[in-house]
Amino acid sequence: MKILCVDIGTGTQDILLYDSRRELENAYQLILPSPTIRVARAIRQATRERRPVLLTGVTMGGGPCHWAVEDHLRAGLPVYATPEAARTFNDDLDAVEAMGVQIVSEDEAARMDERVVRLALRDFDWDALRQAFEAFDVPLRLDGIAVAVFDHGAAPPGYSDRKFRFDYLARQLSEQRDLTVFAHRWDEIPPALTRLQATVRTVREVFDGPVVGMDTAPAAVLGATLDPRVAAWRRCLVVNIG
Repeated sequence: MKILCVDIGTGTQDILLYDSRRELENAYQLILPSPTIRVARAIRQATRERRPVLLTGVTMGGGPCHWAVEDHLRAGLPVYATPEAARTFNDDLDAVEAMGVQIVSEDEAARMDERVVRLALRDFDWDALRQAFEAFDVPLRLDGIAVAVFDHGAAPPGYSDRKFRFDYLARQLSEQRDLTVFAHRWDEIPPALTRLQATVRTVREVFDGPVVGMDTAPAAVLGATLDPRVAAWRRCLVVNIG
């Protein structure tokens, strides 16, 4: 059995190709720049070239790409985004427009001239991962894909993103005191987890086998507890330091 595991963070995306025929220590691993870092680099290049930017695609992780957009706008250059891509920066599109980003429809985006730098947002890039493995003669014939992202959730207006996330974590654990409660089949992801939904939807566009999505922090802690040395302890403190 082969399962591609991808943990998509702020600075890096950490990839492990699990193969049940191999010792886990010998599983192939890649540590690559995160999607938001790659998008941020492209935006900063557009800033240097004094070109407008158009963001399409789906909701993805913010951070570096968000900061690059802010710098682009401060330089007096326009940023356009389709609604789903714009939610990368805030689930409230009014707040995104208040940043200075111009929300456009898919049709309007398609009609923009060639001088616009077009960037498709997504947290999972199947073609790039497949090519990376195949460059070393490792074809991705998979039995499943597991992805993990940090998703604060789509908080209602006036509701702190941080508090919304903490309330979600507390609610899940009150129902089942087991970290696996944060792992979801592709068709069972809570509606409020818009980034995780978008990521899994991107996976499903290229892979029709089993797909699991999980919050990255509980995934890290759960993985640590599965280490045989840690599992032997009756009580332990596991800290996820990002």
